[in-house]
Amino acid sequence: MNAHALPPIALALIGIGSGHPGHLTQQAAEAMQAADVLLLPHKGDEKAALLALRHSLCAAVLPPTGGPVLLGFDMPERASDGDYLAQVDVWHAAIARRWQAALAQALADGRLPRKTLAHKARLRVALLVWGDPSLYDSTLRIAARLQPAPQQVQVVPGITALQALTAAHAIAVNEVGQPFMVTTGRQLRVQGWPPGVDTVAVLLDGECSFSTLPPEGIHIWWGAYLGMPMQIIDSGPLAEAGPRILQARAQARSTHGWIMDIYLLRRQA
Repeated sequence: MNAHALPPIALALIGIGSGHPGHLTQQAAEAMQAADVLLLPHKGDEKAALLALRHSLCAAVLPPTGGPVLLGFDMPERASDGDYLAQVDVWHAAIARRWQAALAQALADGRLPRKTLAHKARLRVALLVWGDPSLYDSTLRIAARLQPAPQQVQVVPGITALQALTAAHAIAVNEVGQPFMVTTGRQLRVQGWPPGVDTVAVLLDGECSFSTLPPEGIHIWWGAYLGMPMQIIDSGPLAEAGPRILQARAQARSTHGWIMDIYLLRRQA
């Protein structure tokens, strides 16, 4: 193995829920403990609290010594102009390169002991994924870009933000026998209310896209920082709750420097 070549990789993508330590399943804890390396993204000073939460989860389940190496890397920023899908494609490729560069540098620096690796068929690398790796998360797509490809990919499911939202409000996500749709704020703004459903869960919405809808006959259930100590929730008819949510969201973002939120919309009969 030369100084820059990586050994074969077994990759574990571990869903860790939306911030509450109790969201970690036994399977997630075991997968974290079995890893040689945990890759931890740093998303800038504004989101340093997210990195701190990842570290606190690691401290809760990993041994104080002899556990996996915690290896940080800087997340690249996604371009905000031009074609959206093209932006995402370039961004995903950049993230994959950051993963590989961080591992290669750690190997070259001796943070991943070669003597230990020499006795293993694969380097066991894990990433902690907010919520679940299968729902509006691109970690699986990014992993597919690694060169060479991982010899094994394990996905450990986690509690989603949608589950945390419905639990916080003590509601069912769907009405009896009825479908619902999970979509993004961007789609809601561009396409309007999806046809064929009366219930819509909206993720990844930094623009409060619910405010673009005619509010009559719509109920909203909203939550931010779900599962975390600073959790905020609100609900009610959109015409009444919408302005409250806009104000609470802006204040929370100003206070914490970042926000992660989700909401459910339902058209009332």
